[in-house]
Amino acid sequence: MSRPEQLAPPEVFYNDTESYKYTSSTRVQHIQAKMTLRALDLLNLNKDQPHFLLDLGCGSGLSGEILTEEGYNWIGMDISPSMLATGLDREVDGDLFLSDLGNGVPFRAGTFDAAISISAIQWLCNADTANVDPKKRLLTFFNTLYSSLRRGGKFVAQFYPMNDTQTESILNAAKIAGFGGGLVIDEPESKRHKKYYLVLTAGLSERSINLVGAEMDAPEIKKRLNKKQMRKIETAKEFVSRKKETMRRRGKHVAADSKFSARKRRPRF
Repeated sequence: MSRPEQLAPPEVFYNDTESYKYTSSTRVQHIQAKMTLRALDLLNLNKDQPHFLLDLGCGSGLSGEILTEEGYNWIGMDISPSMLATGLDREVDGDLFLSDLGNGVPFRAGTFDAAISISAIQWLCNADTANVDPKKRLLTFFNTLYSSLRRGGKFVAQFYPMNDTQTESILNAAKIAGFGGGLVIDEPESKRHKKYYLVLTAGLSERSINLVGAEMDAPEIKKRLNKKQMRKIETAKEFVSRKKETMRRRGKHVAADSKFSARKRRPRF
């Protein structure tokens, strides 16, 4: 099954039909609510004080409804007009703003106390046209987000990376912008329920992020070695075994392996 990012740009993929289908699905509503509450848990905001939040890739306002229920004031940004129109029809409490995250976060410095993003920032890793550079879009996004948060502000983004390279690109762009933090992975052993959360801070915060029970993971990008590199690191026994296997495939008679195979002979005097 293809991922939505591989089918079309978000403003095209989430048309009127797809927006209605997405928003009216009780399964999607439940998953969005669960991930939004987890993001708020990681933010660890002081509930005794008012906070102004930015919801990046807010869609039709499913995550925004949870913010409202939890007592936060918020503004939502999304690139899909159909999704925002659905949110207006549902009369969500937050203000909705049509904008492309890859073009930056167009708010004054220090506007928001915190920001969240649910299932959105992986779209920034895609090049929908030849003149789009995902690396530049990520840098623009994180640089402008950093400035729009007050010092000590926090950002939590749940996202679905296609591979480790995308995860590394997102982490590197956040680091270059000045963010501190890292990656939290919920249920890392489960393929179906595994969730990635990018947890960042814009400078020092009075209340640290909540990492109780969290599993931190720094992805390792495994590079495939070519044949020449493999031969450089193989042992003498592996070399002999490889040669014997090659001869067997060619139909030649080869002596059976034993404990003496590839053993180094003693020097003669």
